[in-house]
Amino acid sequence: MTEPERLQKILARVGVASRRVVEDMIADGRVRVNGEVAELGNRADAETDAIEIDGALVGVRPDTVWYLLNKPKGVVTTASDPHGRPVVLDLVPPEPRVFPVGRLDMDTEGLLLLTNDGEVTHRLTHPSYGVEKEYLAHVDGRPSRGALRSLREGVELDDGLTAPAKASTVGDDVIRLVIHEGRNRQVRRMCEAVGHPVVRLVRVRIGPIADRSLEPGACRQLTVDEVRTLERAVVERPPRS
Repeated sequence: MTEPERLQKILARVGVASRRVVEDMIADGRVRVNGEVAELGNRADAETDAIEIDGALVGVRPDTVWYLLNKPKGVVTTASDPHGRPVVLDLVPPEPRVFPVGRLDMDTEGLLLLTNDGEVTHRLTHPSYGVEKEYLAHVDGRPSRGALRSLREGVELDDGLTAPAKASTVGDDVIRLVIHEGRNRQVRRMCEAVGHPVVRLVRVRIGPIADRSLEPGACRQLTVDEVRTLERAVVERPPRS
């Protein structure tokens, strides 16, 4: 157990703002600890207490880490693989142990988050929170307006109708597709259902997180601002109907 610290000291230490600015935020009623509005002078335990600013959880546990990985093709999104194939954990530091947030199939490239923050992971992967994932799908053939309209309205798959997506073309044979569901191989199946099988698939954005400069196979830690932005994106909301 860690010793409780002044709330403003904790929030200043993790980069929310200067201690003076944090004190103003507390005085304005913008900070909650375990659901209760905080007051100046309150103490908290960074290990166990849930601290929120404007309704968004703040990652203040000292052992919480977030990595952004640009997953290459051929790497499996699991902690280990019985067939000896490379896995995403091979591409991030071994300690502290982290786990992938959601999945990218072996042939899909692009951005993947890994963390040891279980609560935010749940919110990012649960469809009721509506966190967007953006993909560039290089497809066979030139998509028609009708195909794009079908993607936008929802496509009937063997496990049901997909939710409406954002779809547009980027060049003759590339579809930019934004979805908020997380079905198995969903983007590939959607594109195939409208007559344009995927040749190459790259995820370029997860919620508010994107990084065009991150090389394939490289990873980096999220900045404090990125973590805060990500947490604000998953503030609990009523499930989608």
